[in-house]
Amino acid sequence: MTVPAAQSHREILRGIARRAMLARGLVPDFPPPALAELDGIHGPATQAGGATRDLRNLLWCSIDNDDSRDLDQLTVAEALPDGAARILVAVADVDSVVKQRSALDDHARQNTTSVYTVAETFPMLPEKLSTDLTSLNAESDRLAVVIEIVLAGDGSLQSSDLYQATVRNRAKLAYNSVAGWLESSGPMPPRIARSAVSTRTFDSRTAWPRN
Repeated sequence: MTVPAAQSHREILRGIARRAMLARGLVPDFPPPALAELDGIHGPATQAGGATRDLRNLLWCSIDNDDSRDLDQLTVAEALPDGAARILVAVADVDSVVKQRSALDDHARQNTTSVYTVAETFPMLPEKLSTDLTSLNAESDRLAVVIEIVLAGDGSLQSSDLYQATVRNRAKLAYNSVAGWLESSGPMPPRIARSAVSTRTFDSRTAWPRN
């Protein structure tokens, strides 16, 4: 059977990418101990204890590229009296699933990042984790580390806090569609329209909910 030329070229490029990674001390494949750990993970992490806050009621949103599937950050903001604002950023709590010094953690530490090549992407963590069980996917409950800051009306910092919380992504947004809406060259993204409940309206200049 003749191998199609495109497939043959892709295999050549994949081989070049793997050799380049190995030459630079990177590991293209997950080792057997890491895959064994992965087989033992059957769901996302749940609330770790009483100190974990429940912030699933907030209108969290992610914004990334149109085809992004590994969502690691959510944001939400709230208007406060006298022009102040509370801003919250939720970062996926990967450590709640991938424990320090585990085989999966060792592999991630070795590569430090996902490696993107024309022929293949070599993920830092298996896609079962990076695009599913630790990803802040739409309408999914996930543990996150939340950074909360309160800014005064003049932009000065009033307070800040850091804590673990359960969050739920209410709107998976993309840069292009949000930019089009804010620049009045496109419609409001459907996920924003569906998330705007009857007690709130959206300020098209800021994209943040206004009470």
